[in-house]
Amino acid sequence: MDTKTVVITGASSGIGFALAEAYLKRGYHVVGNGRTQDRLDEAAKKLGSPQHFVGVAGDISKPDTAKELFSQAKARFGKVDILINNAGVFIAKPITAYTDEDVNQLIDTNLKGFFYPSREAAAHMSENKSGHIVNITASVAIQPNINVPASLAILIKGGIDHATKALSLELSPFNIQVNSVAPGIIDTPMHSIENHPFLKALHPSNKMGTTKDIVDAVMYLADAQFTTGIVLPVDGGSSSGKW
Repeated sequence: MDTKTVVITGASSGIGFALAEAYLKRGYHVVGNGRTQDRLDEAAKKLGSPQHFVGVAGDISKPDTAKELFSQAKARFGKVDILINNAGVFIAKPITAYTDEDVNQLIDTNLKGFFYPSREAAAHMSENKSGHIVNITASVAIQPNINVPASLAILIKGGIDHATKALSLELSPFNIQVNSVAPGIIDTPMHSIENHPFLKALHPSNKMGTTKDIVDAVMYLADAQFTTGIVLPVDGGSSSGKW
């Protein structure tokens, strides 16, 4: 059986790194994007699979970065089977506190960083008549929370959830599945220990998720052959309603 290839954006840390590690353990080739070569090199050392991991540094909001990701993936490994749009930032503020810089950062990383790789994937996978695109969005875009004012982040992540459905229909004739995973708060180094009690309380289960929870959900969707156009919350129930 041919070894499959997955492209992961935001692969140098957090959920993206966990995804890269899990797919390498599965025997996949991984092409990972990160903003800087230093961080990608550090991640590559930790992953320890130089023959199967290729790091492509660059700003994912730039179309040329997405093109380079797929160009290198095709040159090294032949084709891309899975794209995981993981790169993202989350800025939670009241709407009056968002700065112009916040707006540009969220649009660049979250919106353009989803669109340009997806455009490359759609073109490439349509030719191959197969493929999976999995987007990492946010549970709070499904069920907003008064304790987490984040209208701008919700605008973009919620938009990607709807684009997931639209793309799943558009690409279905080419045997391409498009789905999203919508995490709640995940326990990564970006969250300081002193904030954990507050973050846990944002879920009715009163606990945070782990990167493995997200990896498991992504792998299910990227393996599925009859599941497309869904947004899968992995959030301890926080998008189920009011509690």
